[in-house]
Amino acid sequence: MNNTITKTNFEFPNQKSVYRGKVREVYNINDDLLVMIATDRLSAFDVIMPKGIPYKGQILNQIATKFMQMTRDIVPNWLVATPDPNVAVGHVCEPFKVEMVIRGYLAGHAAREYKQGKRVLCGVTLPEGLKENDKLPQPIITPSTKEELGLHDVDISREDIISKGIVSEQDYLVLEQYTRALYARGSEIAEQRGLILVDTKYEFGKTKQGEIVLIDEIHTPDSSRYFYAEGYEERQEKQEPQKQLSKEFVRQWLIANDFQGKQGQVVPDMTQEYVNSVSERYIELYEQIIGEPFVKADVTDIHTRIEKNVLAFLAK
Repeated sequence: MNNTITKTNFEFPNQKSVYRGKVREVYNINDDLLVMIATDRLSAFDVIMPKGIPYKGQILNQIATKFMQMTRDIVPNWLVATPDPNVAVGHVCEPFKVEMVIRGYLAGHAAREYKQGKRVLCGVTLPEGLKENDKLPQPIITPSTKEELGLHDVDISREDIISKGIVSEQDYLVLEQYTRALYARGSEIAEQRGLILVDTKYEFGKTKQGEIVLIDEIHTPDSSRYFYAEGYEERQEKQEPQKQLSKEFVRQWLIANDFQGKQGQVVPDMTQEYVNSVSERYIELYEQIIGEPFVKADVTDIHTRIEKNVLAFLAK
């Protein structure tokens, strides 16, 4: 299975510019609409892996779309339409240069920092005596800077964000309020699916009218970590690894193969068998998170399919 989309080079009517992120490519149409294409690229430790993952872009785009629809009543978002399984179209926004990370459990990056003896994360003090994957007394917000492609995002405190003028205090308070509301809703939905939303990140932007809206992805396995609720307590008591749904399995595979995105390290070879296994995991993630079967789009000629669907939408 090699029919993946890892790069696009479209020329849409009234196209002003193209921004290429780690996974998504965003086309600016007349400074009015953004056509965001979710590619099949896989990024880990801020490094793009050499091979695409079949259906990954479709999975991320469809999860994000469904969660945008399920949270629109509590937080406004940028989404206008999804004319193709890999494409979301939304309003042009000026993105805030921070990612709003919220954690309900001590996992992933936070657990690695805690293990090294750090008890303050992004200005938030963590209690003593926590074990990896323990539930925190209450969810904490640990923002990170949004760096250019190829650079690692950096932890930053609320105080530094405001004092450095990255986000005004007035806007930042809205970002925090929206982050907590989205996490609470995401946790409720996860619970209904027999899952725990462990941690996640949100990105926000400002429309031309000055409204703060949710942009990019939401509650996908690339931006979020989920545990299976069944057996969580038992695994914690036995200090066993949690059964989880997230991209962490890719990170763990890379760590086991001596790669964490550090200088001089080489990305391990991804066999086709491994690539297909990652694709199967993403499909499993979709079905668990959304609670319905995943329907594979036609990937005979993804580029032509996307172009045709976007052009038809723009022609309206």
